[in-house]
Amino acid sequence: MTNSISDIVEADCIFIIGSNTTEQHPIVARRVITACENGARLIVADPRDTQIATMADLHLSHRPGTDAALINGMMKVIINNNLHDKEFIKSRTEGFDEMVGTVNNYPLDKVEEITGVAAADIEKAALMYGRAGASSILFCLGITQHTTGTDNVKSCANLAMLTGNIGKPGTGVNPLRGQNNVQGACDMGCLVNVFPGYQAVTDKEKRANIAGIWGVEDLPGEIGLTIIELMNAASQGKIRAMYIIGENPMVSDPDLNHVKEALKAVDFLVVQDMFLTETAELADVVLPAASWAEKDGTFTNTERRVQSIHKAIEPPGEARADWEIMCLLADRMGYGDLFRFGSANEIFDELRRVTPQYTGMTYERIVHDGLQWPCPEEGHPGTSILHTTAFARGLGKFHAVEYKPPAEQPDEEYPLILTTGRILFHFHTGSMSRRSEMLDSEVKEAFIEINSEDAQELGIKNGGMVEVSSRRGRLNTKAVITDRIIRGVVFMPFHFAECAANVLTSASLDPIAKIPELKVCAVRVEVK
Repeated sequence: MTNSISDIVEADCIFIIGSNTTEQHPIVARRVITACENGARLIVADPRDTQIATMADLHLSHRPGTDAALINGMMKVIINNNLHDKEFIKSRTEGFDEMVGTVNNYPLDKVEEITGVAAADIEKAALMYGRAGASSILFCLGITQHTTGTDNVKSCANLAMLTGNIGKPGTGVNPLRGQNNVQGACDMGCLVNVFPGYQAVTDKEKRANIAGIWGVEDLPGEIGLTIIELMNAASQGKIRAMYIIGENPMVSDPDLNHVKEALKAVDFLVVQDMFLTETAELADVVLPAASWAEKDGTFTNTERRVQSIHKAIEPPGEARADWEIMCLLADRMGYGDLFRFGSANEIFDELRRVTPQYTGMTYERIVHDGLQWPCPEEGHPGTSILHTTAFARGLGKFHAVEYKPPAEQPDEEYPLILTTGRILFHFHTGSMSRRSEMLDSEVKEAFIEINSEDAQELGIKNGGMVEVSSRRGRLNTKAVITDRIIRGVVFMPFHFAECAANVLTSASLDPIAKIPELKVCAVRVEVK
């Protein structure tokens, strides 16, 4: 997030796109509700009538995968009504004219045809956002899990810069992280193209500096493979072994039949996890990991706040903290001298030496409320709002974003669009939440939401069994007939391994971020 969770309440307008905020980020949603109680206007763009959408002043029910077109339409209205911040654009950005040239190709009648949202509502949303004193954008995986995910995020940045809604309280471009330490994992270099602190692996000088701190001669300079690329390489025999830590791709990844084929193709599979997950069941070796309550360490949350956690109970049996397992493994492999850590604190101290945003943080400083990065030196208070006077690259760059349709469109054989997501009572692949008797009793099984008019045409009854099929697989589940979702679109939660929605989904990738298009695939739904 460019801003902080707390300053959402200072917004005059909040634009939520691709986020089921009340169900998946309830603390953030509470701030949104408070802002609305204080008079802020709320716009929600979502093909489903979620709880947060029912609270909105304006709900834009756009077709999945049309986010860039919708935002281009809003920006055209803002420019035509002279609501863009000319001084901000002149002094702090570049690429404006090229962006405007593209946006001018999106008149509202064209955007309505692409998105399915009435031109009048697009105009209303644009004026609401553009006229507000401080407007904040919140988004989540509904924006990113597309073959155009990178373009969608650039579009959000364009909209914020166009109106000068960056670097001030109640504004910003604010991604809501999908899991509790995704931000921290990215900060620490768990991405294929960067070291800790988002330092490019291709940068020779940065490699040499980090190698010196870590006590090795050199570090690899090649960009690695993302998880979908790894699965593809494994299925082709190019990856011979795989070590999976805290991940359950046999439920969370797209095209699960292909994932299973890939994991079975490797010569040696190691899974390190708290539970015997669906992925762990395929492993040659399972290493038992401790839970968050059974170890010390840090989490970095969605607002860049680094917070420490402290062991409350001892791990059961042979379970160990992940870092302890890695140190033991390094020792067995002859690299023990490089992994002589005695505590999580020692590891954090080393990591902050190679992570510029964390340099000023110590365990002692983050023990109470944590600190938000960047925190470049000890004594620095942390940074609650990014880009207050300048962007990290100097000038903020506008991008000319053309709408591109999803990789897979509905057709005569597969006439409906499937989009996937989460529900309030379960988390991600369900490996934790479905072991809770209370949570599991709320929603015990998978389902598919289908619009009442679509259901009537197909002869589907509420609660009836249906077969859902795509070009990759098929499954049987119960139908929930509702007007909460627009015609032509169906929704499934992906938490249920025995009826895994990701058997159906496409592994088509964004060409830049390499994220799969989990939010759009073509399916057929028939009475079972």
